[in-house]
Amino acid sequence: MPSSSPGPPPPADGLPSVVRRHLGALAHSLAHPSHPPTPLLAGASRRWQRLAPYVVVTLLTVLFVPVTFQLLTSDYQVGRGPAALLALAQAGPLLMLAHRPLQAWWIVFCADVVGALVLLTPVTQSPTLVPVPPFPHELPWPWPPPVILGHLFVLLALGLRETRRTLLAVWLTTGTAGLLLYLIAPERDAGGVVLLPVLGAAVLVITAALRERGEAQRRLVEQETISETERAGRTLLEERTRIARELHDVVAHHMSVITVQADSAPYRISGLPEQAREEFGSIAASARESLTEMRRLLSVLRSDGTEGERAPQPGLDRIQQLVEATVRSGLPVELSMGTDVPGSTEDGLPQAVDLSAYRIVQEALANVVRHAPGARTRVSVTAAGSHLTVLVVNDRAQRPGSPLEATGTGHGLVGMRERVRLTGGTLDTGPLPDGGFRVAARLPLSAPVVPSASLASEDP
Repeated sequence: MPSSSPGPPPPADGLPSVVRRHLGALAHSLAHPSHPPTPLLAGASRRWQRLAPYVVVTLLTVLFVPVTFQLLTSDYQVGRGPAALLALAQAGPLLMLAHRPLQAWWIVFCADVVGALVLLTPVTQSPTLVPVPPFPHELPWPWPPPVILGHLFVLLALGLRETRRTLLAVWLTTGTAGLLLYLIAPERDAGGVVLLPVLGAAVLVITAALRERGEAQRRLVEQETISETERAGRTLLEERTRIARELHDVVAHHMSVITVQADSAPYRISGLPEQAREEFGSIAASARESLTEMRRLLSVLRSDGTEGERAPQPGLDRIQQLVEATVRSGLPVELSMGTDVPGSTEDGLPQAVDLSAYRIVQEALANVVRHAPGARTRVSVTAAGSHLTVLVVNDRAQRPGSPLEATGTGHGLVGMRERVRLTGGTLDTGPLPDGGFRVAARLPLSAPVVPSASLASEDP
C-alpha cells in the first residue's frame, strides 16, 4: 500500500495581505482605546494625587485657548469668529486628557487639519472687501507653535495610557497628515512637518518607557505581596503542625494514660463499690470522647481541614449526653429542650447553628465546673420564630473551698462570640446579682452554613 505523502504547504501570505492586516490592526487600535475611561491616577491613595490630572488639564486648556486665538488673529490673519472656533476645537479637548486621551487626540487632530486648511484660505476684510493673502510665508505651517505644543501634551497623555500599537498608529497618522498638507502648499515653511513627528516620537518613547517602568514596579510589588502572603501561609502551616505535634505528644498521651488507668482500675483495685466502678467508667468514657475530639482537631490542623470536614460534628442531638456526663461529674444540671427545636440538620437546622449551640453549652458547662463547682445550673434550648435561643444559667458555687481555676484566660467566651458572629446571631454574657453567671445566645435558624472545619479549629 503506497504511503500517503503530505499535501503541499499552504501558501504564505503575500506582502499586500500582510500590509492590509497590519493596517487593519493599526486602524482598530485608533478606534478602540485599550483602557476603560477611568481617570489617570484614579487608584492613588491620596486625594490630591487623584485631583492633580484634572488641575493640570484645566490649566493647559485655560492657557492654550487664548494663546491660540491671539496667534491666529494677529499673526495668521484669521477672523475672530473662525479663530475662536479653531482655538476651542484645538485646545478645548485637552480637558479630556485625564480620562479619554485617544478621543481627545481625534478631536485635536481633525481640528488641526481643518485649521491648516483654513490658514491657506484668503480672507476678505471690510470695508474695502479686498482679498487679503494668507499669512506670511515665513510663519510655520501646517502646525503653528500652539498646535505643536498642544499635540505634544496629547501624545504625553496617550503614552501614559495606550499600547505601543496605538502610539505607533497615532504617530504615523499625524506624520502622514503633515506630509500630505505640505504637498498642498510646498512653498510654505515646512518646519512643523518635521518638528512635530520628531518631538512626538521623543515624547512617546519617554512616556512609554516610564509607563513600562511603572508597570514593572507594580508587578514587582504584587509579586512581593504574593511572596509575603505565601510566606505567612507557610509560617501558619508550620505553627499549626507544631501545635498538632505538641497536642499529640503531650495532651493525647496523658489522656490515653487516663483512659487506660480508668478502664483498668476495677481490675487492679479489689473491693471497689459499684458506684466507684461506674465513676471510673464515666471517667474512661469522657477521656475517650476527649481523645476523639482531639483527633478531629489534629486532622484539621495537619490537613488544613479536609479530614475535619468529613468527620461528623456534634449537635443538639448530643446535648443530652453532654448534660448527663456533666451530672456524673457532680454538677447538678437541669436540661430543658423545647418541643419545636429541630433535632438535626436534616430537619432544617443549619450545620453551623447546630454545632455552635452544642459548643456554647459545652463551654458554659465547662466554665461552671472550673469556676463554680457544685453550682445549680439550668440549660434551656428553645426555638421561637426564626431564631434558636440557648440559655445557660448557674447559681453561685455551693461547694466549700476554692474553685478549680481562680482566674481564666477568657478564650472560652471569645470562642463563643466568634461562633455566634459566624452564624449572624447575638451573645449576652455576664454575672448575676446573686453571684451566678448567665450565657444567652440567639442564633438565626436561617444562618448560612459555615464549614464545620473552620468552627472545629476554634474549639475551646
